[in-house]
Amino acid sequence: MKTENIGSNFDDFLQEEGFLDEANAVAIKRVIAWQIEEEMKAQKLTKSAMAKKMRTSRAALNRLLDETDTSLTLTTLSRAATVLGKKFRVELEG
Repeated sequence: MKTENIGSNFDDFLQEEGFLDEANAVAIKRVIAWQIEEEMKAQKLTKSAMAKKMRTSRAALNRLLDETDTSLTLTTLSRAATVLGKKFRVELEG
């Protein structure tokens, strides 16, 4: 006997409960923070060295790397990417 899913998907549930935007923002931030940390490791950059190259404080860098803190600017992300020799790209999907 084949059982089919009944009801909506998890995104629909989150939307109905008013949590979808927040969940998406946290997921995106987790990926970005992970990518920056991995590139810092690959380039053997400490947090202090990265912050200095970004011309910011270590506390600001810690906020950038905090996967739950979604309040950051595109300028900060772009600056981090530039320091790591990368480009930061944002796009809207339909």
